[in-house]
Amino acid sequence: MNYVFSTEKTKRYRFPTHINDLVMDRSEATASEVFVVVLAPGEAPPLHRHDDTEQIFYVLGGRGQLTVGPSRQQHPVAPGDVVRIPPETLHSIECLGNQPLTYLAVDCFPGGRPNAEPTWDAHVQTMCRQQGWDYNQVTAD
Repeated sequence: MNYVFSTEKTKRYRFPTHINDLVMDRSEATASEVFVVVLAPGEAPPLHRHDDTEQIFYVLGGRGQLTVGPSRQQHPVAPGDVVRIPPETLHSIECLGNQPLTYLAVDCFPGGRPNAEPTWDAHVQTMCRQQGWDYNQVTAD
């Protein structure tokens, strides 16, 4: 069993809208997974929600704007901020300025690891199908 996960040894997923560097896969835990997310200036994932996941973001660098909820409330984010996204909550975060927005993301599964997507890679395959992204391109090193 692994207790320490290095942010120096990650697996990169380059989506058209952002980068996720996988630190700890959900298959290595009971109810969580961890990434370092990098958004280049102007990048933002599409407005989306996770029905089975609560997310916590700790902003490491850069600045951005969180859009959340059906009313699309906007909140500035900066280094040192912690963001909480409850399950089933629409959200997106955009990088503002000319520096990348980088944050540590911890996904927590209140019901335990999802049976339908027991690994991060299985989730990425589903996400690519839904968004029309090329899985092979997303996972190319």
